[in-house]
Amino acid sequence: MTDTTVPPNEPANAQWGGRFAGGPSVIMQDINASIGFDRKLWRQDIRGSRAHAAMLAKIGLLSAEDEAAIGAGLEVIAQEIETGRFAFDVALEDIHMNIEARLTERIGEAGKRLHTARSRNDQVATDFRLWVRDAIDGLSAQIGDTMRALAQRAAEHAADPMPGFTHLQTAQPVTFGHHMLAYVEMLDRDRGRLADCRRRLNVCPLGSAALAGTSFPIDRAMTAAALGFDRPTANSLDAVSDRDFALEFLSAAAISAVHLSRLAEEIVVWCSAPYRFIRLSDAFTTGSSIMPQKRNPDAAELVRAKTGRVTGALVALLTVMKGLPLAYAKDMQEDKEPVFDAAEAWALSLAATAGMVRDMTPDVRGIGLRDGDGSGRLAGASAAAAVPQRASCHRPAGGDGGGARGGPRRVVIDRNAVGRSGDFG
Repeated sequence: MTDTTVPPNEPANAQWGGRFAGGPSVIMQDINASIGFDRKLWRQDIRGSRAHAAMLAKIGLLSAEDEAAIGAGLEVIAQEIETGRFAFDVALEDIHMNIEARLTERIGEAGKRLHTARSRNDQVATDFRLWVRDAIDGLSAQIGDTMRALAQRAAEHAADPMPGFTHLQTAQPVTFGHHMLAYVEMLDRDRGRLADCRRRLNVCPLGSAALAGTSFPIDRAMTAAALGFDRPTANSLDAVSDRDFALEFLSAAAISAVHLSRLAEEIVVWCSAPYRFIRLSDAFTTGSSIMPQKRNPDAAELVRAKTGRVTGALVALLTVMKGLPLAYAKDMQEDKEPVFDAAEAWALSLAATAGMVRDMTPDVRGIGLRDGDGSGRLAGASAAAAVPQRASCHRPAGGDGGGARGGPRRVVIDRNAVGRSGDFG
């Protein structure tokens, strides 16, 4: 049986346990610590601390010597973390305390003065906004790259006809290029949602402290500008408890993951023997241990599957936030893992999708139209000839069309007319 108690002489947490006679139980320490995942915020935490120290020095709460020592100490810590030499301590709970403790160990009392006029509440809110903003910038670039891959494929196959589908039944002729550009539109909306999210999150919580600000004469506009924020947050209670930016990010991620999943599903179908619209190379497929003839589109299948993780992350954080009174509550420690996981899955899905699009070889003959694929175009021609559409389309099998009795045969269509209603522009 696991011993969950702490010896009577075990000290309380040095960061907050001044009035506590003993330390937390092992279970309490395990559930309370977040360093296992929030260490991902180390770059943002160091950046925020640099800006905070510069502001404290400007208003006279830090000496120039202390500011210089803090800056140099943080630089060394950044190198230690970057190279894997930093010893993270679960007893220090989170990335903020780990960095502050190491800084104090290196430079002495000046390290402790860094926390002047700052709480972990506004500190983590700032770090997390910075992390999400950085993730948005990276993911927006990836979306753009995927759009370019799709647009290039569309340009290469702008005149190659393929059947358009509704209900997964052949409907009207389009082109392979036109089909590719549909996903460009979806991804463009995804990128727009990220831009909207970035604009709204770009306010700085630093200076809100625990929930009601600080009596120190700090310069919030200075730290906001130094960190690239548009302005300081307007309400301290909201600033430390707001996670709308994370929810918006996850919402954009979930919608985009659904778009990628739809394309992934089509890639899976198009690679299958009944369709053979496209072929993926060995770079994006796997084989079977017992059926050597198979080429499985596993990259597409995994992109399709990761949608569940991304949409699940959104539901998870919505559930965490749904009943929290103002202001901060420890529940919000559970905000980061869903965002980190969703961002990673989204980035990998985008990379895989762009790779598959560039890798795929469309089989122009396999994609080509068969009897019945041009019925929508023929219906349009009938309407132009003043023949009622229902009368022209819904004839008994075996009528003038001949397709039902004659079996599959190629249909000659006007390539210049295919998909004209949504011209590539």
